[in-house]
Amino acid sequence: MNEKQLKTRIRIWLVLFIIGLALRGITAFPIETELAFLSRHSGALPAAMANWIKTVYLAVKNTNTNYPYLSYGTDWLAFGHLVIATVFIGPLKDPVKNIWVLQFGMIACIMVFPLAFIAGPIRGIPFFWRLIDCCFGVFGIIPLYICYRSIRKLEKLQK
Repeated sequence: MNEKQLKTRIRIWLVLFIIGLALRGITAFPIETELAFLSRHSGALPAAMANWIKTVYLAVKNTNTNYPYLSYGTDWLAFGHLVIATVFIGPLKDPVKNIWVLQFGMIACIMVFPLAFIAGPIRGIPFFWRLIDCCFGVFGIIPLYICYRSIRKLEKLQK
């Protein structure tokens, strides 16, 4: 691959990653609405998952009714995703100089696993849901690793 092809590949994967991270953040804002939808349409899901979604929906609905200010925490979660997504603009502009951003992102993806498997049981999160949470780490690290390897190749070409 030549330099132009590598840069194009890096940009495509980074844009996809940024969009995914931003969408994950944006979807935290209307969490009650999304859970209501999932709860109403959970019939196709396995019983344990459908029950969990209904339980979480009722908890969020009751919390928002009685203590709406607690949802400010998920607003900050959403904001955090959007802020982190903007950090990846650096590698879009100069991938070699900003390779550290990808290293940071890959470390964060790996950190999903201990969080899910340590905090999950403490908070009463079902095992299947912890596996779903881990998917964010898996599906995040793949494009980042592809970019990382491509940036290393680009770096060699530029020397």
